[in-house]
Amino acid sequence: MKRSVRLLYQSLRSRVVRSISPPNCYPVEFTVMQPTRESAPSPPSPQNDDELVLRELVIGLWHSRWLVVVVTAICTIAAGAASYLSPKKYEATLLLSPAINQTNASGLGALTSAVSQLGGIASLGLPIGGASGAKAESLATLESATLTERYILENNLLPVLFHDSWDTQHGKWKVADPGKVPTLWKGNQFFGKAVRTVKEAPRTGLVTLTVAWTDPNLAAQWANGLVKMTNDYLREKAIRESDRNIAYLDGQLAKTSVMEIRNSIYSLMESEIKKQMLARGSDEYALKVIDPAQAPEKAASPQRLLWVLAGFCVGLLLSSIYIFVRVLAKSELKSPKAHAEL
Repeated sequence: MKRSVRLLYQSLRSRVVRSISPPNCYPVEFTVMQPTRESAPSPPSPQNDDELVLRELVIGLWHSRWLVVVVTAICTIAAGAASYLSPKKYEATLLLSPAINQTNASGLGALTSAVSQLGGIASLGLPIGGASGAKAESLATLESATLTERYILENNLLPVLFHDSWDTQHGKWKVADPGKVPTLWKGNQFFGKAVRTVKEAPRTGLVTLTVAWTDPNLAAQWANGLVKMTNDYLREKAIRESDRNIAYLDGQLAKTSVMEIRNSIYSLMESEIKKQMLARGSDEYALKVIDPAQAPEKAASPQRLLWVLAGFCVGLLLSSIYIFVRVLAKSELKSPKAHAEL
């Protein structure tokens, strides 16, 4: 009984399902969709980045062209104005040669020959030197601190060299601090760095002395005066040395009766007398002036055209660097790496 009822129930159920189901309906299969990960974009190549930055730089320069024009014009005008406001400097040039003549050379040769014949007197420090030694001594004296300070002191050049610190009306220094008052040492340092220049030509051996100053007449006067003082200083020194050597040799001559030694001493004394005569009879004893310094009519500095060109280049460079930095900063903010970090 129960079995028959169950079969009847299943039969009725199947008929009801068929009556409500649409025709050609097939069972639907459901599949579970698994989430998929999107593939990460490939990083751009460095070459593409460089081309992009270069393109943005060109575009930025074009968009900011007026900024470039304005900055360049300001720097150019400022450089031109500075060149007109800065004081002019004139360069007085003097060409000279170390004075080496036949008399001096022969005297040195005889002195060397005589000394080589003596044993004890040769070690007493007589001044024996060649032409190269005399030349080096002359140029060293020309640039020496002793000569420069002496020239500054004798010509009272400290108020001229440091005119900004000198009160012309009251005749005293404007600064009250003793440590800031210009001295001969400071004058020598300033003169050697900013005023005097000595150059020697390697091939010819000629020496060029250049004095630069705001007054062309003073520049020429200082150049000629320095050479004259050098000659006077070395001439007086040579005369003093010759007098001392002759007195010494005269004393040695009285102490010996050996004929060979006496002849050698006579030769030394003859050389010293020739040297002394040469020093007393020549104004250009150490340095021979070939072309004396003259007051220049044209200023050597400032060179206004170079100043204007330098201002133009500086303005163009500064504006270009500013635009490049700005474009580079924007490109860094737009890069995927920057977005990932944010």
